[in-house]
Amino acid sequence: MCAQCCKTFKRADHLKSHLLTHTGEKLHKCSQCNKSFGHAQNLRFHNLIHAGEKAHKCGECSKSFRRAHGLKGHMFIHTEEKLHKCVECDKSFNQKIHLKTHMLIHSGEKPHQCSGCEKSFSQSHQLKTHIFTHTGEKPHVCAECSKPFSDTGSLRKHMFIHSGVRLHKCAECDKSFSRAYQLRTHLAVHTGEKAHKCTQCKKSFTQAGNLKTHLSMHTGERLHDCAVCKKSFSRRDHLNLHLLTHTGEKPHIFDKCNKSFSQRGDLKKHLLTHM
Repeated sequence: MCAQCCKTFKRADHLKSHLLTHTGEKLHKCSQCNKSFGHAQNLRFHNLIHAGEKAHKCGECSKSFRRAHGLKGHMFIHTEEKLHKCVECDKSFNQKIHLKTHMLIHSGEKPHQCSGCEKSFSQSHQLKTHIFTHTGEKPHVCAECSKPFSDTGSLRKHMFIHSGVRLHKCAECDKSFSRAYQLRTHLAVHTGEKAHKCTQCKKSFTQAGNLKTHLSMHTGERLHDCAVCKKSFSRRDHLNLHLLTHTGEKPHIFDKCNKSFSQRGDLKKHLLTHM
């Protein structure tokens, strides 16, 4: 019996291995890298990473795994069997670890705490993503445009821009959107709802971004700085227009006479000369 947690074992060597979970001692060191392990078996599995060996192959697809339980968990993808059911809601999962992670939502437990601030998270991957807000690191890069992201979820959402897929369709009109929040914002056009209210005046807005831009009129704050000259702007779109004066780009073209303009307003003025 373990004196620390009262667990019992049939074999003395099993008790000896278990005690390492309390002491944190890791005697089994990898000769290829700096990692060390409490159990010899874990070191053997780890060595397969260096060897590149994946002995457990799926009979349904081309995937292979280093460990048998990895293959076992993968097989549920093909069978769609979900044996692990949540007792709090109707969700079910194909792996026990996924159910265990899900249960934290119901318990409210957040065991993964950030050492940089007071925030805590129910899942380790959420903490890992959060840490990037402190470091500024963005390891997930778009293969199409090289835009970097701090997490894979944001990258996946971004990829819809390149694929042209728009899964979120408006029930009121024929418009569709690549992101759910874009659809939610669009629905305010139909409902007329302006939930974002200015505390300084009586104006209200359908989008939080528009309210934020409006507030800069009250504060006089100009957060958008030009990297070429010293000018600053309260709105990003104003900065984007200003940047055209540096690049010389004229994206607004009138097809009747092929004249081009850096700003849409100048194009509209030019149209009047043809009327």
